[in-house]
Amino acid sequence: MLPPSAQLAQTMSPMASHLAVRSSAAHESSSLDRLLNELTPITLAQLDAVSLLNRVDTKFLLTVPQLAAILPRLADEYLVLEVGGRRLHQYRTLYFDTPNLDLYQLHRSSQAIRHKVRSRAYVDSDLYFFEIKAKTESHRTVKHRLATSELMTEWTPDVDAFVKSHLGPKAPALQPTLSNDFLRVTLMDKRSTERLTLDLNVQFDCDGRTAVLPGIVIAELKQGDANGRSAFAEQMRRTGVQPTSVSKYCVGVRLLVADVEHETSAAMLAAIEHLTHGTSMDWLPSLGRLAIPAGASLRA
Repeated sequence: MLPPSAQLAQTMSPMASHLAVRSSAAHESSSLDRLLNELTPITLAQLDAVSLLNRVDTKFLLTVPQLAAILPRLADEYLVLEVGGRRLHQYRTLYFDTPNLDLYQLHRSSQAIRHKVRSRAYVDSDLYFFEIKAKTESHRTVKHRLATSELMTEWTPDVDAFVKSHLGPKAPALQPTLSNDFLRVTLMDKRSTERLTLDLNVQFDCDGRTAVLPGIVIAELKQGDANGRSAFAEQMRRTGVQPTSVSKYCVGVRLLVADVEHETSAAMLAAIEHLTHGTSMDWLPSLGRLAIPAGASLRA
């Protein structure tokens, strides 16, 4: 059975979720747009100059009101990615794992070396990548990417070769496990030493079930050196928000996949539940869903 804490995400059918979040989409998006318009824009090409595919990540959980209070204080320090006139960008991800969720279990047991395997659509940029995200023994994040023509739901020779080149020739057979959608704001500091991503409206889908994290922002500070100065980290300290360990994949599995050990991710859900206490989900904009194809299996 699903964990009791799944109730906080108001799990529902995709159609019911779509109807529930539709009503005030324009209001919330326009509110964030007004705040983001105070920041100087940069292009995708400028952002790519600071790719930080080998980096140290520091994550924070905060509420949308906390983000709204902090954004004006960042205007002198950060630039905001703008694509097609938009500063709130939709992302779509399909995660892959073994039938027994071996990759999730490595995260759950806090193994020193672990991986996430996913196909991701950068919707507003019309870009697609198959990605392997590795956490090393030195706690650095290393991301490898394979450009694709679409969101990958089938195993191709190129994907097979890419996965084996990074996970080894004995890489396990993988299949679609969980999909998620979210809106992202991407900032880059004016010294070009760090990226900051702010993910909100995080929604998960698995086997016809949908979960939404109402009113939560998952912030990820990406730096070449964890000891570098960060205006955002300083704002978090002043606000009383401490760094935390959070994984969207692990949260989604915790909420929607039954009969899996969940001890490690329980702490993530407890932190989210604390932040969402008494929060309505009515403000959430509606996002298109990615349904995992029935019977889909990605096996080499």
